Amino acid sequence: MFSVIFPPIVVGAITALAVLAITIAAFLLLLPGIALKPIPLPSLQRACSRYCVWIATNWVAYLKLIFRLLHAVQWEIDVRTPLQANRNYLLIANHQSWADILLLFDVFHGRTPFPRFFLKWELIYVPIIGLACWAMDFPFMRRHSQQALAEHPELRTQDLDTTRRACELYRTEPVTVVNFLEGTRFSEAKRVARQSPFRHLLRPKAGGMSFTLNAMGDQFAGVIDVTIGYRATNKPLLWSFCCGEQDQLSVHIDVLPIPQELLSGDYETDPEYRHRFQQWINSIWLRKDARLERMHNTRPALQAQRPAHG
Repeated sequence: MFSVIFPPIVVGAITALAVLAITIAAFLLLLPGIALKPIPLPSLQRACSRYCVWIATNWVAYLKLIFRLLHAVQWEIDVRTPLQANRNYLLIANHQSWADILLLFDVFHGRTPFPRFFLKWELIYVPIIGLACWAMDFPFMRRHSQQALAEHPELRTQDLDTTRRACELYRTEPVTVVNFLEGTRFSEAKRVARQSPFRHLLRPKAGGMSFTLNAMGDQFAGVIDVTIGYRATNKPLLWSFCCGEQDQLSVHIDVLPIPQELLSGDYETDPEYRHRFQQWINSIWLRKDARLERMHNTRPALQAQRPAHG
């Protein structure tokens, strides 16, 4: 294990280069699927997506191998409910860093169907990542300013339409739909600026999740509630993760039942439904906030200052 022998900066450099190498190799294998996917034949497009997901699933397997070879992984993973690799799930998690995505890929590899994340539209232009995620039908969400929404009210439904289209595609095969309800990575500055009532979390945004449940709720085996507690660091979390300094992080996983009365309703126009849905999400967030507090209080490796995002 390199993290025991070599200093963190060396481990981080080797990890980053190894991840980059397997990512480039996987992308080259994805190219046939990416090239054929624009052809307007639904059966061919679905085949291309499945091929790309198969390549990505193997990429995760090699990713896990890199972490196990280079890092002294001693993650505390608490799975409270059995998971099934052939069932649909909606996964929600607190969001602190780009490392969250690598961690979720690692932890849920083989446990659930391949995850699809709701991504910011700007990421579609990121080399390799953007095209790969597009080929696997990841939904790309646009974020508009209040001024833009005031000038063009029709933009308010754009992300909801994207959610609906993605869910229609996902109805044909097992999938884990991942939604970071905070909408952005946590930082103390954001928590204060947004007047979050939570100690370790930003306010959850429930609208997108409600539309996902409306579109696919009858197919979900449940909502996977994931709480991630990282080891304290002064470095950006992603770099700290690559350096092998997050070998003692904590992950709590539970599967929550979906209240039947929340499977259908109009979040935008029905105030009563919106209130009930927000109450449910806020209750989950209260428990998650308390769980993060316990993680930091009971595990010495997680107790120091809050990590920088990255």
